[in-house]
Amino acid sequence: MEWQQLEYFQTLARIQHVTRAAESLSLSQPALSRSIARLEDTVGVPLFDRQGRTIVLNRYGQLLLKRVNRILKEWEDGKQELQDLTHPEHGEVSIGFLHTLGTSLIPDLIGAFRAQAPQISFSLMQNHSYSLLEHLDAGELDLCLLAEPTETKMKIQWTPLWEEELFAIVPIGHRLADADSILLKELADEAFIFLKKGYALRRTTDRLFDDIGVKPRITFEGEEAATVAGLVAAGLGVSLLPDLRGIDKSKIIYIPIREPQCHRVIGMALIKGTYLSPASQRFKDFVLAHFGRTEKGAASNHE
Repeated sequence: MEWQQLEYFQTLARIQHVTRAAESLSLSQPALSRSIARLEDTVGVPLFDRQGRTIVLNRYGQLLLKRVNRILKEWEDGKQELQDLTHPEHGEVSIGFLHTLGTSLIPDLIGAFRAQAPQISFSLMQNHSYSLLEHLDAGELDLCLLAEPTETKMKIQWTPLWEEELFAIVPIGHRLADADSILLKELADEAFIFLKKGYALRRTTDRLFDDIGVKPRITFEGEEAATVAGLVAAGLGVSLLPDLRGIDKSKIIYIPIREPQCHRVIGMALIKGTYLSPASQRFKDFVLAHFGRTEKGAASNHE
């Protein structure tokens, strides 16, 4: 078996079309087909099911792809480590974070860090917690900023950083708009606008309402906190959100909730034992120091 066969297999598995995969690899279609055939001969099983002009991984191919991804990731990490040794002050940090953090906190953090290390670049990914953790586990992210991971078998090391208060968000003119604070149960009969299931904030809001025995009437579900706030501003319902900077607040009111305590903890997640480049380690240390945290005694493990 040749090393390139693994790279060809990975590319074909991603594109699932022989002609387009061959073009991506600057190969002829017959050459790619021969390479995949030799790989299948080596492992002793077919790896793809043919469906007309497209092909899809079968269960053997799916199993092998997981191993191949890790093999090639180790190879890329090895090359990166050698480059880091020769250029320790340069590099790229790949971070993932929740959508609700993208309006102010992440830009502020990166801005402050880049003032100290302008030569380091960033690759950013916004998504919900489960997707971020999958990318983290696949080695596509160095670290993530998200709520504490739950119900995962991944070897996650999570360090709490700060507590984020959640507010009742209502449109101007709402019956509760002039209240200094409210009880969460006062919203029981409202129409709600939430993020979709799978988002960390949605899990928090679901738990808060479960705890008080209220089943919220959900009329809209969105993927962006700014969209949720916009729908509230349009008078289509109410919501629970953290204090988001960078969005239009001219038509919404933030009301503190005095009972129960409505908050969530945001922290930093990484895969235990994973290699961090000097640039990523430097940013990680910067974030911990920014929030007055140290790894020792603060991190919790999830697996």
